[in-house]
Amino acid sequence: MVKPPSTAKVREMAEAFGLELGEGEAEDLAGLMAATVGSYDRLEELSEPALPAKYPRSGGYRPEPEENPLNAWYRRCEIKGAKNGGPLSGKRLAIKDNVAVAGVPMMNGTSTLEGYTPEFDATIVRRILDAGGEVVGKAVCESLCFSGGSHTSDTGPVLNPHDHSRSAGGSSSGSAALVAAGEVDMAIGGDQGGSIRMPAGWCGIYGLKGTHGLVPYTGVFPIEITLDHTGPMAATVEDVALLLSAIAGEDNGLDPRQNGVEVGDYLGGLEGGVEGMRIGVVSEGFAWPGLTEDDVDDAVRSAAEEFGKLGAEVSEVSIPLHRDGVHIWNGIAIEGATELMVRGNSMGTNWKGHIRINLSDSSLLSGVGECE
Repeated sequence: MVKPPSTAKVREMAEAFGLELGEGEAEDLAGLMAATVGSYDRLEELSEPALPAKYPRSGGYRPEPEENPLNAWYRRCEIKGAKNGGPLSGKRLAIKDNVAVAGVPMMNGTSTLEGYTPEFDATIVRRILDAGGEVVGKAVCESLCFSGGSHTSDTGPVLNPHDHSRSAGGSSSGSAALVAAGEVDMAIGGDQGGSIRMPAGWCGIYGLKGTHGLVPYTGVFPIEITLDHTGPMAATVEDVALLLSAIAGEDNGLDPRQNGVEVGDYLGGLEGGVEGMRIGVVSEGFAWPGLTEDDVDDAVRSAAEEFGKLGAEVSEVSIPLHRDGVHIWNGIAIEGATELMVRGNSMGTNWKGHIRINLSDSSLLSGVGECE
């Protein structure tokens, strides 16, 4: 039951808004407010629209260290997809732990969310299962996915499979490490500022941040709506294209990030080479004091030259604003994440799309949603 505000509370609220109440007005307003409280009680009684999970599963388990040498698994589980010989048939996948998998606990790298269990599959999870893929667990990610390293998760650091003294990159740290170690064929990552691309590069696998809205974000914990991307990670470019083909496309209005999504032939796009392709090499991306490294710069330029030898048109372009990109990103991410993740309890307001009521419950995000 929702408790109507007292007369004293009404006066307190009026003062906070700079309003002066005359004699008896606080009592009158308290009475008017009490009349609307019944609507909130009725809303609590209504059933939340559900997205049903189609495939049987259990909640899985938290693996012991001997089964988790890289600390890259948050949960192990076994969810077998459609037995129809689909494009992902025979593929084993890890799902980044900011993605909802029905009945499997989700932590998103932070103890704040520990104990939360989604009641539905994210759209990309359902599409993977419909395509015949098998979900074998949730991969550790960085705390609220707000790190490019692999050291911030409350379950401990994720180790680079090639050298345990090195970072695996983040925030899709567990996804990259598990693919690189051969424990899965493919994984789902998320990328707001490099969180697919960095761990893929640091672990020596492949990952793709698609165009905005290409892959539906429904059921994935957000950072900021204009920055949020989710996408494929795999040991081969072919498998990245295969997974992207399975998960891309419109989500029937459930994801407000999408608008006129066009899905391409990603596997077919790997054929025919690069002849005639135009590739721009951004001058401002190199020789950046304190940020770039000479050997990395040399490797990127050498790769560009190889494309040129294969028939691509490679040219250097200047984008002066490129070096302000980090400052633009910081402004959007910090302000947007504060409103969406913190004050908005992961959904924000005026949301046009699927609302995860149990994730937005203030009891789950207590101490986060009430920050000022």
